[in-house]
Amino acid sequence: MISIAFTESDIRQLREERFHHPHPRVQMKMETLLLKSRGLKHKEICEIVGICGNTLRSYLRDYEAGGVECLKELNFRRNKSDLEHHRDLIEEYFMKHPPAGIKEAMAAIEKLTGVRRSENRVREYLKSIGIKRRKVGMIPAKADPDRQEDFLKEELKPRLKEAEEGRRAVFFLTPPILSRRLF
Repeated sequence: MISIAFTESDIRQLREERFHHPHPRVQMKMETLLLKSRGLKHKEICEIVGICGNTLRSYLRDYEAGGVECLKELNFRRNKSDLEHHRDLIEEYFMKHPPAGIKEAMAAIEKLTGVRRSENRVREYLKSIGIKRRKVGMIPAKADPDRQEDFLKEELKPRLKEAEEGRRAVFFLTPPILSRRLF
């Protein structure tokens, strides 16, 4: 069993952070060390918090190395995609040249970066950087050109004329231009 001396200041900080830190993993670390400061055995702490002995010892080593501040660090390790190195280039290119489909996006990425990925990988990557698929809208097959012309003459033009004369306010709504949804 590892013996650690806790200061009153550290105990106050552990109490505060176990409920008020924004990340639940850090809250769990604080709870674990607070239980240790109360003199509970390692086995009891592990059962209460729901961690294994190796994790508990890791938390204790972190506390010994850097105190409560060291416990706040989150060191998740993830593999990064080869495309991450080219993120800015890919984003800039697709903002100027939105692809019509995933295969076009695959070809553009391979041409820009030399990295070849499957359709699913490209789709996942583009989604991860905030580029989403947009479906193209169609004019319904039953659109009636005569009714559209009537609407233009009888409703829209008179309202626009009233707006020019100052008797009506007209607002035109456009979709967000800088939307990250490119394809």
